[in-house]
Amino acid sequence: MTSSTTTPPGTGEVRLRPPRNKVDPRAVSWWRVLVLLIFGVPVVALVVLGLLIAPARVWLLVPAGAVALIGIVALLGLPAWWYRVHRWEVTETAVYTRTGALWQQWRVAPMSRIQTVDTQRGPLEQAFGLATLIVTTASAKGEVKIEGLDHEVAAELAQRLTETTQAIPGDAT
Repeated sequence: MTSSTTTPPGTGEVRLRPPRNKVDPRAVSWWRVLVLLIFGVPVVALVVLGLLIAPARVWLLVPAGAVALIGIVALLGLPAWWYRVHRWEVTETAVYTRTGALWQQWRVAPMSRIQTVDTQRGPLEQAFGLATLIVTTASAKGEVKIEGLDHEVAAELAQRLTETTQAIPGDAT
């Protein structure tokens, strides 16, 4: 099922369709580290507390094992799946994204609706040479994010989108 959103006259039609580009392959490693942190920190805390508090040892180590098991499954499966699902594309008329794992979200942001373009690089993204492109639109749905881009690609896209949107008349509302 596809839906379409039209843009102002002369700028063509924008259709919701699958984006063509994959995120950078290094995003898989970045996501693995994030999953490891999300599950590893609670496991370590539960194990340490379980070893220190003898009367509650079973009540702390059993949940630690369960969280560790779920974390291992997530660590092995989610980043690879996210890499298969996450897509992006920037054309002359719109920014397209597809994200999600179980619930996938497809977004299209017409150039005429873009208000700001930013890049973001957290400490882990910097370690992997990655960045997130954030496109703020005149939409109640909020910003469109493209995570897992090479930091140079993200900077080039930000520059290109800024130049393209400045050339479109109006205030993107």
